[in-house]
Amino acid sequence: MITATEIAKSVRSGSMSARDAVQSSLSRIKEHDSSLGAFLFVCEDHALEQATQVDAQIRNGQTDLPLAGVPIAIKDNICTDFAPTTCASKILNNFCPPYSAHVIEKLTHAGAIIVGKTNLDEFAMGSSTENSAKGITRNPWDRERVPGGSSGGSAVSVASGMTPLALGSDTGGSIRQPASLTGVVGIKPTYGCVSRYGLVAYGSSLDQIGPMARTVEDAALLLGTIVGHDARDSTSVAKNAPDYVANLSNPIAGKKIGIAREYFGEGLDAQTRSAVEFAIEVLRGLGAETVEIELPHTKYAIACYYLIATAEASSNLARYDGVHYGHRSENPRDIFELYSASREEGFGREVKRRLMLGTHALSSGYYDAYYLRAMKVRTLLRKDFEKAFANVDVICSPTTPTTAFRIGEKTDDPLAMYLADIYTISANLAGIPAMSVPCGFDSTDLPIGMQLMGPAFSESNLINIAHQYEISSNHFERVPG
Repeated sequence: MITATEIAKSVRSGSMSARDAVQSSLSRIKEHDSSLGAFLFVCEDHALEQATQVDAQIRNGQTDLPLAGVPIAIKDNICTDFAPTTCASKILNNFCPPYSAHVIEKLTHAGAIIVGKTNLDEFAMGSSTENSAKGITRNPWDRERVPGGSSGGSAVSVASGMTPLALGSDTGGSIRQPASLTGVVGIKPTYGCVSRYGLVAYGSSLDQIGPMARTVEDAALLLGTIVGHDARDSTSVAKNAPDYVANLSNPIAGKKIGIAREYFGEGLDAQTRSAVEFAIEVLRGLGAETVEIELPHTKYAIACYYLIATAEASSNLARYDGVHYGHRSENPRDIFELYSASREEGFGREVKRRLMLGTHALSSGYYDAYYLRAMKVRTLLRKDFEKAFANVDVICSPTTPTTAFRIGEKTDDPLAMYLADIYTISANLAGIPAMSVPCGFDSTDLPIGMQLMGPAFSESNLINIAHQYEISSNHFERVPG
């Protein structure tokens, strides 16, 4: 498959038109998406109009477009003023925002072409893209299996070659987990690195927008496009973005890679463990040094996350009340029934479950016992990472405990579903960058991902190590049949 980097170079040089690149992407969507369910909306007219504008810019000598003509898919919890943003929920059915997110503005300015909005677990609450009110998304490696979540539609768009790039969001692993299960690269940036303006809020202290791509180089190119300060987001950090692509080829000899036993214990599938351990040996072969470390509070991460994330969700989703916008129940008897009926009819089962958990954790008499205690544990988790990074450059682990599970396998067991994010949640709680890169396949040809985590704003180092591993393994060259 042609990469985003190659498309952009060809469009800038004039050997390919942006319109041809977009037409190719739209054709693949028409050919494959009916059996995959990755897209909720395909913006064909808008995409072709954008492509025409990019071609005109190139003809006029404007070649400073890093993503010139590159088709990209956008997770449908990122606001677009030219297409609906529904968060895969009935409560926002056909809602079209009056503005676009900061990252959409950055992509347009860079010459990228947005071809559609992708499916997700409703309001990004899930790990399989089965919790969508718009239908499930299927894994292109095995259509009877999930692609992971909540950014499952974006992952499938890239894995199946419908688009070379996609944007997802990551609250507890929602970029990295589906990237691992579909065999693509996914990056969760440092908290504050990418503006959240225009991202529909789930857990405000955890959410981050990030890139998904077939190769590390493409992911680096996309990340470099969307990072940067935005005054409209109070958590956005005023920090100059490095050139992530420029550091790809640096040798990694002498880098210290932390291996925590907490990530290689009970519950880890044997084939996944073997693939990740082999990948670590490849990194050693490239001159990296491995160091055993401890992250003692990891065992509390799941409980900590599902108190903090659900409490923030309870607050953020209180605005969906049937009054301001979104679904409104018909013929309520009074204002109280309007609120309750609109939310009952508009929200799915998993969203209701998390809202009830979060509301309970914040309620009078329980705040100190649950939410406040979880915030204290979060501090301990962050200190674990700070101590570890005093001795190592990155931490390496599996991205997920298993390969993709079957559709319907865990829908009746929420706890089992939550444990699918056991290795990814800690990075969100600590606010550090993390990425998943393909590192092998199991005996049924399902992809396996390796996770790399680093100190805040060390994305360039993670990308460098991931790229050096990638070109030594070539797993990215294998695509779904």
